[in-house]
Amino acid sequence: MSTTVAASVKLKTDGLSQAPVPKLLTPRQVDRALKGLEEWRHEGSFISRTFEFDTFMEGIAFVERVAAVAERQEHHPDIHIRYTTVRLAIQTHSEGGVTSWDIGLARAIQEVAPPRKPEKTRSTPAPAKRI
Repeated sequence: MSTTVAASVKLKTDGLSQAPVPKLLTPRQVDRALKGLEEWRHEGSFISRTFEFDTFMEGIAFVERVAAVAERQEHHPDIHIRYTTVRLAIQTHSEGGVTSWDIGLARAIQEVAPPRKPEKTRSTPAPAKRI
C-alpha cells in the first residue's frame, strides 16, 4: 500500500516501515541493471526469471528462501509454481513498473538461488557401420 504526503513523495506504509518509493527505471536502466543478474529478463513492466528443479520439494524449499528474503525487504514477488518449475516476476506494484527495489530483490534472490546446472549436451550416436 502507498500513500502520498504533502511533498508528493510516495511512502511505503504497510505498518512496518516508511521508505520513499523509488522512481520507475527506464527500460535502458532496467536492461543495464539486469546484465549482472543471471537469466533475469525484462518483460513489460516486470523483471522475471524461471527456475527449474529436479523435484517438487526442491522448488518449494527455494520458494521458502525467496519468501524469507521478500519478508526482510518488505517487497514481494509474484510466484508461480508448476511442479518443478518456479517463475518469479517482480515489479513495484504501486508504480506499475520496475524500480531499484525490484533490482535489489532480484539480487537478493540470486544469492539464495541454487547454482545454475550445466546444460546437458546431447551426444549424437555414431552412424551404424555397414558390413
